[in-house]
Amino acid sequence: MNAFSKPALAIVMAVASSLTLAQETAHAGHEGHESHAGHEAPAASGLVDGEVRKIDQEAGKITLRHGEIKNLNMAAMTMVLRVKDPAMLGLVQVGDKVKFAADRIEGAITIVQLEKAQ
Repeated sequence: MNAFSKPALAIVMAVASSLTLAQETAHAGHEGHESHAGHEAPAASGLVDGEVRKIDQEAGKITLRHGEIKNLNMAAMTMVLRVKDPAMLGLVQVGDKVKFAADRIEGAITIVQLEKAQ
């Protein structure tokens, strides 16, 4: 039994060491991305098309019918969204076609950029 335990222990230690190294390597490759998450301005081509359905100035929210939001892996739908800056709501009216970018901020899907469509 002792002769079997030493090789088995050596294999377990080698596998554990390999897994730890793989996890550290994978994490190191993504550290820079985490620090930039949500802080870069989205490219104009990355903006989502939408149409304003309702504006709630007091709550700082807007209801949009929108296309797919790829960075959030969200299908096209109509939904209520927070706005990062309540002043954004003064730029649009119900019925306006808009382009916007959204991100998840403190767990809530939030519009970080909003402009009238040209």
